[in-house]
Amino acid sequence: MIHKLLIVDDEMPNLRLLKRLFRDDYHCLTASSGEEAIELMSQHDVAILITDQRMPNMSGIELLTRTAELRPHMARILLTGYTDVEALVEAINCGLVSCYVTKPWNNDDLKLTVGRALEEYENNKKRHALKVANDRLQMRIEEMKLGVANALDSVLRIKDEYSCEHAGRVANQAAKIAQKFGLSIEECGDLALAASLHCIGHLGTPDELLWKNGSLAASDAKIYQQHSERGARLLSMIPELRSVADLVRLYHENFDGSGYPRGILGEQIPLACRILRVADEYDLLTNPRALSAAVTSSEAIRILFERGGVDLDTQVVEVLSQSLDVIAGTNKDEDFLFESPVSDMEDAFTDVLSTEFLISF
Repeated sequence: MIHKLLIVDDEMPNLRLLKRLFRDDYHCLTASSGEEAIELMSQHDVAILITDQRMPNMSGIELLTRTAELRPHMARILLTGYTDVEALVEAINCGLVSCYVTKPWNNDDLKLTVGRALEEYENNKKRHALKVANDRLQMRIEEMKLGVANALDSVLRIKDEYSCEHAGRVANQAAKIAQKFGLSIEECGDLALAASLHCIGHLGTPDELLWKNGSLAASDAKIYQQHSERGARLLSMIPELRSVADLVRLYHENFDGSGYPRGILGEQIPLACRILRVADEYDLLTNPRALSAAVTSSEAIRILFERGGVDLDTQVVEVLSQSLDVIAGTNKDEDFLFESPVSDMEDAFTDVLSTEFLISF
């Protein structure tokens, strides 16, 4: 394959000399101005650009700046016969110049320089191709994750529709809290999925225990508590969801170490789990199975603060309280009921993904 080499210089003797030097190895294009060079680059896939620095109307560095996005993989060589150190250093630091050659040049040295520039161009293209392939793979993985989540949600919905709607609300609330803590994109993505799937272990929970939660005998409580481990085992069967499985497994851990299944405490509990737990408890208070038992938002926050330091992280409760103030446009002493139930987990998860910190998830 013959690569295209664009030579830009306002002095015609230089153009002719450089074209003769490279015409046997490259498809040479020539331009006598920056404007003409831009026009050529819009029509040709240029591999290497050799441009003079000092030209009327548009300097070589200005040309490189204007074409950086047009031909991002192109290797760029700057020819200069003047001492223009500041501009040259800036161009190199910004990645606009692959290398520079001073006039008058040595033909053999210039040929070696162009050869190295061609290698750079080829490497740039390979890196770009790998990035595109990786981005596509990552997108397919994320689509697969959401597909699995929706499939599991559909199965759970058959058994317990309340748990599905509850999970959607928790996912939305957990996203708002996580945004305040500045979690990474990856952490936020895992939290979104964990919140959407944290009830999946209830597939194995007897129906009568789901309605009795909160007033269970010791033997029944032990059976009920198995849902987090059961859900985690189910999710861990999918390699891409193992980090999500860990969050589902541990979100019932108490801040004082009295929770289940591992009995870890304080900051040993992953922050995402502490966020999920607070969001979960808030929704259970404001949107319980028995609607007659629902409390207002301000009352729910008061109850959660009372549990701070025991089973909940007080700092997370505080962030939830502040988040609700913003949402309500009022203060936490006024009544504010959380948004209506979400009937489809895919809608809830899509809402989570649309938040600013999850744009690339």
